[in-house]
Amino acid sequence: MAAANTHRIRPVRADEVDELFAMICELAEFERSRDQVQSSADDFRVALFGPDPKLFGLVVEDGGGLGGFAVWYVNFSTWTGKHGIYLEDLYVRPHLRGQGAGKALLGELARICVSRGYPRLEWWVLDWNAAAISFYRSIDALSMGEWTVNRLGGAALERAARGWPAAT
Repeated sequence: MAAANTHRIRPVRADEVDELFAMICELAEFERSRDQVQSSADDFRVALFGPDPKLFGLVVEDGGGLGGFAVWYVNFSTWTGKHGIYLEDLYVRPHLRGQGAGKALLGELARICVSRGYPRLEWWVLDWNAAAISFYRSIDALSMGEWTVNRLGGAALERAARGWPAAT
C-alpha cells in the first residue's frame, strides 16, 4: 500500500481489531457521542473478517501501534450506474494530526476507487467540525450541502417495518 510522508497505510489485520475499536471509541468521544456506541470489537471482527465481509479498513502504522484508520464499504450510485466507496469513519489520533496521515488514508481510498473504476468517494462530516471541513476543502472535496441526511432507527424503524401504525 502507499505511504505519504512517513505514514504507511495498509489494510487492518485481524489481530488489530481491539486497537481499531479503541480508536472508534476515541472518535465517538471526540464527536461527543461516546454514549451512542453500541458496537463491540467482536462486531468489527465479524464485519471485517467474517465469512462474507462487507466492511473494509485501512490503518496508519505508528511505531508499534496504530495512529489512525479509515473504515469503508462499497456503495452504488443509480445515477452513475457504478459502485463507489462510502467512508464510514476517518480518524487520526491527535499526535499525528497535521502530519499527512489523514491525507494518506484518503489518498489510498482514492487509489482504490480509481483502480476499480469507481467514480466517487463519499463521506459525511459534522457541521461543527471546522478543522475537518477545512481539511476536506483543502483537498478539493465538494460539500453536498443541498442534501439533508435522513435516518430511520429505533421505534420509527420498527413502526415502518410494521407498515407505519400510529406512534403511541
